[in-house]
This record gives sequence, structure tokens and C-alpha cells, in this order.
Amino acid sequence: MGSCKFSLFCFLRLVIVLVVVVSVEGKVNDQILRDRDSLLTFKSSVVFDPENVLRNWSSTGVHVCNWAGVKCNSGRNQVVELDLSSTSLRGTISPALGNLSSLIVLDLSKNFFQGHIPAELGNLVHLKQLSLSWNFLQGNIPAQLGSLQLVYLDLGNNLLAGEIPFPLFCNKSSSSLQYIDLSNNSLIGTIPLKNECELEELRFLLLWSNKLSGRIPQALANSSKLEWLDLESNMLSGELPSEIISKLPQLQFLYLSYNDFVSHAGNTNLEPFFASLVNSSNFQELELAGNNLGGELPSIIGDLSTNFVQLHLDDNLIYGAIPPHISNLVNLTLLNLSSNLLNGTIPHELCLMRKLERVYLSNNSLSGEIPSDFGDILHLGLLDLSKNKLSGSIPDSFANLSQLRRLLLYGNQLSGSIPPSLGKCVNLEILDLAHNKISGIIPSEVAGLRSLKLYLNLSSNHLDGPLPLELSKMDMVLAIDLSLNNLSGTIPSQLGSCIALESLNLSGNILEGPIPASIGQLPYLKQLDVSSNRLFGEIPPTFQVSPTLKQLNFSFNKFSGNISNKGAFSSLTIYSFLGNDGLCGSIEGMQNCRKKRTNHLIILPILLSLFATPILCIFGYPLVLRSKFRRQLSVFSGGDMEDEEREREEAKCPKVSYKQLIEATGGFSPSSLIGSGRFGHVYKGILQDNTRIAVKVIDLKTAGEIKGSFKRECQILKRTRHRNLIRIITICSRPDFKAIVLPLMSNGSLERHLYPSHGLTDHGLDLIQLVNICCDVAEGVAYLHHFSPVKVVHCDLKPSNILLDEDMTALVADFGIAKLVNGIDESNIPADDSMSFASTDGLLCGSLGYIAPEYGMGKRVSIQGDVYSFGVLLLEIVTGRRPTDVLFHDGSSLHEWVKRQYPYRLQPIVEQAITRHAQLHMAKYYDKIWSDVVLEMIELGLLCTQHNPSTRPSMVDVAHEMGRLKQYLSNPPSLMEEAALKD
Repeated sequence: MGSCKFSLFCFLRLVIVLVVVVSVEGKVNDQILRDRDSLLTFKSSVVFDPENVLRNWSSTGVHVCNWAGVKCNSGRNQVVELDLSSTSLRGTISPALGNLSSLIVLDLSKNFFQGHIPAELGNLVHLKQLSLSWNFLQGNIPAQLGSLQLVYLDLGNNLLAGEIPFPLFCNKSSSSLQYIDLSNNSLIGTIPLKNECELEELRFLLLWSNKLSGRIPQALANSSKLEWLDLESNMLSGELPSEIISKLPQLQFLYLSYNDFVSHAGNTNLEPFFASLVNSSNFQELELAGNNLGGELPSIIGDLSTNFVQLHLDDNLIYGAIPPHISNLVNLTLLNLSSNLLNGTIPHELCLMRKLERVYLSNNSLSGEIPSDFGDILHLGLLDLSKNKLSGSIPDSFANLSQLRRLLLYGNQLSGSIPPSLGKCVNLEILDLAHNKISGIIPSEVAGLRSLKLYLNLSSNHLDGPLPLELSKMDMVLAIDLSLNNLSGTIPSQLGSCIALESLNLSGNILEGPIPASIGQLPYLKQLDVSSNRLFGEIPPTFQVSPTLKQLNFSFNKFSGNISNKGAFSSLTIYSFLGNDGLCGSIEGMQNCRKKRTNHLIILPILLSLFATPILCIFGYPLVLRSKFRRQLSVFSGGDMEDEEREREEAKCPKVSYKQLIEATGGFSPSSLIGSGRFGHVYKGILQDNTRIAVKVIDLKTAGEIKGSFKRECQILKRTRHRNLIRIITICSRPDFKAIVLPLMSNGSLERHLYPSHGLTDHGLDLIQLVNICCDVAEGVAYLHHFSPVKVVHCDLKPSNILLDEDMTALVADFGIAKLVNGIDESNIPADDSMSFASTDGLLCGSLGYIAPEYGMGKRVSIQGDVYSFGVLLLEIVTGRRPTDVLFHDGSSLHEWVKRQYPYRLQPIVEQAITRHAQLHMAKYYDKIWSDVVLEMIELGLLCTQHNPSTRPSMVDVAHEMGRLKQYLSNPPSLMEEAALKD
């Protein structure tokens, strides 16, 4: 009986165990099904692409644990990790992911997700790592994320707005957080960290490039394990947080640049702050640039960690001398003290930091001589001492700097001669000694530096002697400027060997003799200035036939001969030839050339005059009278008679009737519509002769103010001739219908390529194509501004107005509309201000995001406005962000948004630009080249979009810079080419 009871007990226990097991397994199976359904729902919210990583996710077939990006726990097959980073996914993030109840890791970073962060992610109670960075997510950060026990949180590089939710930093769960990255968004408000909240495990806090304000919270001092604190490019204020920093012994990286911090004691004392860093034994980098910090550099700066490698204190109000004690920082590789109020001499002790690679001391008031001990810093690659008050000579010891790539000493009071020993700096790419008092000859050793790749600038000195023949060895240099010196002798023809040269300036010297024809044969030369010399002879025809020359200045010499307005000279004005009495030709304002007469032809004009006089009396007088009457009538009728004469010229254009346009466009059907604007629509069509056309139909109801200027717009279009401007085929004008017929561009607009969601199935343009396109646009707009027979301000430069032909050559379209809107009368435009057009009718020219800020303040339309729009275009291409997106979600312009990252936080932008536009199969060898190009595009974009119009470059200068980048990409360094060939 006892044995029976025992058996019954065992049996009951076994039954209970089986029930529990079945129940658990049932729940597990239910969870597996929910995980699969959740993932499939997520897939449905992703834009379909047969090539994307989710193509094998299916409700049948492969088990969910074998799906791409999915990992499960062992045994139970529950999804614990979803990692789809860098997989080019587009769409929205589905709230269904909140049902993955066992999820530990969720990484959707480096994709193209839009929309909001689902609040349902707050249901993932086991989640430890959440990374949604490098997307286009908008809206607020859900407060529900604050309930998670996260260790790693990365929401950086999105379009997130609003305040940082208080629970994110301050709740029972947040104490486990070790990594927080909310950088490069549009977050506002204060950092929500209170004294009762402790992030004891926090090691990384990255909040750079937002709009955070207020002070750094004192509670941050509780995060004693903090290693990396980056609050750069915000609007934080108050004194430098010395008390907080002193309690962070593990701190290694501190970035506080571009805020509104001040030093202690009313912005006069930096010592307490540097003293607070002394206890951080592993400290490596400090950035405090752009805060307007006052005070002197304290000697205690030399007591910082010996691991200290980078110091950025530029763009502040720091005054006084550089403390010699700074030399204790023996491992420092970068020192940037530029753009301050420093005075005194450069201490020799500075040169004891033998690991320095980059030294920036420019734009201060440093005086005295340049220490010769700089020659002992053997790893020095960049030395910028420009715009100071340095005197004395250039040290011979620079010859020891075999790694030196950039030497910038311009804008000082240096004297003496150029040391020939500089020729030993075999890696030098830039040498700029301009605006000093340097005398003597140009040493042949320096003139023969083959390493110079960017530019040689020795202008505005007291150099004399001849141009060294060794200059011909600079076959990689892009620009040479030797202007405003006392150089004499002739221009050597050997300069034609500088095959990469794009700009040559020899103006303001006493050079004599003819100008060599070989210079006109330079394959990439765009700018040449030889003005204010004593050159003579004829200008060789090689300059006129050059396919690249854009800017030429031969003025104030002794040139002679006939000058034609053809070829490269077609865009020149008399100002390029002033002060050359021996020149004649067809350039407007230049004296006509007299034809040579021979004795046996003298009788011919006499005979002609005898016969011609009666003929003219009979037939000529009525013609002259009629012509005179028509000219007078034209003056009083506002030019209508001239319009009639032009209409006759239009007869030479192909005639396309209204009926033909209807047939070509299918009755202007919606299926033919390819674009719309403020003043009409654009339709595609095919004429009977198979000519593909684009028909720009003016909406006379909404654009009534331009109705009377339609003919004038057509004249402007017909009189502009440039390979990068759209050409008009013909016009169709009726009282109730007006249209301009243009060639249809087979590759559409730049807009469609930048944003492939518009219908393209490819992956957009590569970087080389984009640089070529920007170069084309810059040259086209430069022509409109400076060389067109009718000076035009575009006023609406944007990607949709840039068209691409079958060869991907860019053509600027819709130029001249601003003139229509404003009703410009060119006859009243001053010769020296041909592009200052008054705005009328309260119309603001341009499209939102591209409009120059001065237009919004009622300023006159100008070429500088187009430069601003081009700068926005550059920044848009590089960042991949529409200016309107930044405006609506960030409240600032694209310029302001990018400038907050400049210059030290641009790397993520550069990397993403390369990811979007680089040719992946070549990235291994060309990442460095592409990075350089993208950085220069950013800098040029920021330069073009400066708030003050007068500080923006001209489009001619912009076109030159873009051409230089184009050349750099088309002829990369030979080392890279060899590496690519070996691959």
C-alpha cells in the first residue's frame, strides 16, 4: 500500500511537470509566432527593394532565426538581436518591433528611415542596446524609452527635435546607461540631469550639434566614470565647469567648442579650469574653440596629463604671452591657438614638443623672430604663423622638416631672402610667403620644388631678379602667384611645362619681352594675369584658342596687334586690354584696326565713289531717312520697333505651332507633365520629326505680372550662349497662350538624382559626377553674371532647375525669371552695377531654403544672392539634407546647421557623403581623396552662404575652385593609381 501511494505521488508529480512544460513550450511557441509576425510587419513598413537585405524574409521557408540580421537565443529560438545597420533600408520604423519581448539589441543605424521613433519600443523590457543613428528620424524622443534598462543609447545624426525627455536621464533604470549619443539633431532645452539623478555608470555623453541651452548640470559630477564628454556646437552658457570636471578623474576627451562659455572672474581667469583637469591622468584632447573666452593662458596648462595630444583654443579672446611651461606637454601633436589676442614672442620652449604635427598660431599679434628651433620638430607637417607681426628672416632650419606639407607665413613683416634650403622640404605642397618684406631673388632650389601640388604664393614682397627656369619643374602645382614684386627679365617659355597649372599671376612686376605662346597651350590654365608689366609684341593666338582660359588680364603693357573677340577672348571686355595703345580689334571699346592699303588699290575707292554717289542719292537717302525715323520712333515707343526687328530674326528659328505642341504633348496631358513652378508647368513631348522637347507653358492667370515681359524673356534666352545654359528652340506666343520650347534633357533634373525616391531605381550619382555637375553649374552662372551680353541674375538656383543631358553635362535652366518678375529695364542699369536689380511688387525671388537672407530684408537682388543659392546647393549635395528639411525641423538655415559641425565635427558628414556617392569598388584607395574633396566642398559652401553678401566670393572664383576639385579627382595622386592597378 505504501509503495502504491509512493507511485501515485510520483505519477501526479510527473503529470504536473508535464503540464508546466507543455504550458511553457506553448508560450515559447506563441512568442516565436509573435516575433515572426512582428518582423514581417516591420518589413512591410520598409520601402520595397528587390536588392535589400530583407528579400529573404518570408512567412514560409527559412526559419526566422536564419533571417538576415536576426539572432535568437539558444534553445528557445526567441529573437534577441535585430541588427540591420548600414543596409540602405528606407521607410518607417514599425511599432510592431515593440512586440519582440526578448529583444536585447536593436540596431537600425546608418539607413534612410524616416518618420518618428515608435513609443512602443518602450515595451522592450530586456533591451540593452538601442541604436537608430544616421537616419532621417523626426519628432520628439519618446519618454517611454526612459523606462528601459539600456546600457547603450545612440540616436545621433537624425532630425529629432524637442526637449530631451526627463526620464531618459533620470529614472531608476537609467543608472545602467554607459553610452548616450543624441548628437547632431535639433534638440532644445536644458540637459535634464538633476541632483537626485545619478548616471553612475556613464562613460560617454555625446550631445554635440544641437540647440541645448543653460548650464552644464552639476549632477554630472556624479558620473565619475565619464571618459568622453562632447557638448560642442550648442548654446550652453555660464562659466567653464571647473567643479564638475575636477570630479571626473577618468576624463579623456572634453569638447566644449562653439558655445557661450566664459572663464572665471568675469571672463578674465582661465587658471581654475585648467587646474580642474590636472587630476585627469588619462586626459588626451581638449576643444574650447569659439567661446570668446578671456584671460591669459596659465602656466598650469603644462601640468596636464602627459597623454595630452590635442589642444584647440582658437577663435577666442585669450590674450598675453604663450607660457613657456606649455612645453611640458611632450606628447602634444596638435596645437591651435589661432585667432586670439596673443602677443609677445613665440617661446623657444614651444619647440621642445618634438611630437607636434600641426601648429596653428595665425591671426594673433605675435612679434619677434620665428624660432629656428622649429627645425627640430621633425614630424611637423603644418606650420601656420600667418597674420601676425613676426619679423626677421625665415630660418634655414626649416630644411630639416622633411614631413612639412604646408608652410603659411603670409601677412607678417618678415625680411631677408628666401632661404634656398627650403628646397629640401621635399613634401611641401603649399608655400605661402605673401605680404611680407622679403627681398632678393627666388632661389632656384625653391622654384624647383616638384612636390608643390596646391599653390606657391610669393606675392606682395620685394623680390627681384628674373623668373627662375626651374619653375618649369612644378608640374603638379595648381596656382602660382608672384605678383606685386620687382621681378624683371622675360617670361620663360619653359613655364609651359607646368602642365597642371590653373592660375598664373605675374602682374605688378617689371617683366619685359613677348609673352610665350607655350603658356597659352597649358591644358588646364583658367586664369592668367600679366598686367602692369613691360611686355610687348603680339599676343600669341594660343591664348585665344585655349579651351580652358576664362579670366585674362593683359592690361597696362605694350602689346600690339589685332585682337579678335572669338574663342577664349569672346567673354573678355576692354578692361582685360587697357593701357596697350598698340592693340586694336573687335573687342567693344577697342580701337578698330586700319586696313593696309597698296598703291595699285588707291584707284579703286576713287572709282567706287564716282559711281556710288549718284546711286546713294537715288536709293540711299530714303533708306537712311527710314532708318533714322525708325530709331527715333524706337526711342519714344520704348523699343517696340526693335522688338519687331528681333521678331524678324526669330523667323530664322524653327516654327512650332500651338497645334503641334498639343499633338506633341498629348494635349498637355497629366502624363506628360514633368515639372511645375510658380509661373507655369513643363511638359515633355515629341515633335513630328522625332525631336524630343520640353514645353514651358506660362500660367497667365497666376503670373499676370510677367505677361508683358514674355518677349523680353525670350530675347534674354536667345542672347545667352554657353554650354552649361539651356538653349531655347523656339517660342509659341498667342494672346491666350505663351510657351517656351526647350530641348528635353534625357537625364532629367539634378533633383531626381539627389533624391531617387522621385522615381529613379539607381543609387544616385557618384562623387566625381557631382563635382563635374557643380563645376558645370558654377561656370554657367559665372557666365550669366560676368560674361553674358545680357547680364542675368538667376534668382532661383536649385536642383530642380539644373538639367542633365545624355552625357550628364549640367545645364542651368529657368534663368531670367527674376528679370521678368522684377520688370527690369536694362537701359537704366548703371554700367558698374549691371546686376543690382530693384525688387518690386513685394515678390521675393527664389525658393524657400535657397533665398539669400538679405532678400528677406528688402535688399536689392544681386549676383551675391545667386552665390548664396549655389552654396546651399553644395551643402545640400554633401549633407544629403534638403534646406527646407533643416529649416522646418531645426529652425535654422542649412548654412547654420553645417557651421555648427565645422570644423571638428564634420567627419560623420564626410563619411556619410562618401557612403552615398563613392564608387564602392574603389573606396579602399580613394577614401582620403574623396574626404578631401568633400571637406573642400563644405568649406566652399560655407563661404558662399556667409550672411554678409560682400564677403561671398564671385561665381568666377567659385567656378575656379570647383574646376580645381574636378581636376584633382580626374588626376589623383599617382600612388593611389598604382595601388588601384595592383588590386
